[in-house]
Amino acid sequence: MKGSLRLPTKGSVSNRFGSARQEGSTWKGLFIRAGTGSDVRSIAAGRVVFAEWMRGFGNLLIVDHGSDYLSVYANNDSLLKQVGDDVRGGESIATVGNTGGNPESGLYFEIRHDGKPLDPLAWVNSK
Repeated sequence: MKGSLRLPTKGSVSNRFGSARQEGSTWKGLFIRAGTGSDVRSIAAGRVVFAEWMRGFGNLLIVDHGSDYLSVYANNDSLLKQVGDDVRGGESIATVGNTGGNPESGLYFEIRHDGKPLDPLAWVNSK
């Protein structure tokens, strides 16, 4: 799947994996600026393992893709799936918002393997 995935929403990437954050840590994913209510789509087939509000992430949804790969979608306006739901790649799972404390509307997105964050831009097709 590496290099063949699509970003989960249309918008502009404003913060990138590994770049410095204001509080001194680094970004473990991407922040994609997008309009409130825009579709958030699962990057690949999997099963929802978390779907609720979490401090610092807002409305958060996590999809387990198997083989210890997870995708994380945060700052959502609304969640369209529940824990246990199977999802297809490209299926709408949430809508963009600003529930995570970020002043901008957009999606915070991570890919994790064995619990370690990976650079999402290494996994998406930029064409």
